Amino acid sequence: MSTSTNAPYHHGDLRRALLEAALVILERDGEAGIQLRDLARAVNVSPAAPYRHFDSRAALLESLAVIGFQRFTRKMEEAAAVNPPQLRTVLGRTYVQFALDNPELFRLMFSPQVRKDNRPGLRMAADAAFATLRHVTGEDTKSNRIAALGAWARVHGLAVLLLDGQIAMRVGDDVHQLIDAVLDDL
Repeated sequence: MSTSTNAPYHHGDLRRALLEAALVILERDGEAGIQLRDLARAVNVSPAAPYRHFDSRAALLESLAVIGFQRFTRKMEEAAAVNPPQLRTVLGRTYVQFALDNPELFRLMFSPQVRKDNRPGLRMAADAAFATLRHVTGEDTKSNRIAALGAWARVHGLAVLLLDGQIAMRVGDDVHQLIDAVLDDL
């Protein structure tokens, strides 16, 4: 006698559950630790269930990167909303702090594993994040684009150097004071 039923597939919000579990795995094990089969096991569904929402591991990683860019943009917008006198410096500090608070998500967002060119949602999320930075330096002119790229390179470089442990911190050094000093004239 068969025990299978024709009951409809139901898990509640499996996509959200998969993404939340993947974010936990990402921060714990890095991008290499995310496998769809292991993720299915983590949320107690069949190994095929994640494929109902993500056609591949790459699609899952891209969805995680979208979440990262959305969270990042929200942080940048919150920082800009208070209209601080040194807005560029505050946004730069927010950028670096986001990286330090979410190291693996930040790395994934800018990873060559994540292809923005073939995923419109990811491209839109990444563009929205850059638009927040560009808004501070001005809109739509070549020189302002270059200024925005220069500011981005500076804060991104500082974030990556800190994440990779490439900046020697001495006893008594405060990372936040270092960030402020480096970004002071942004």
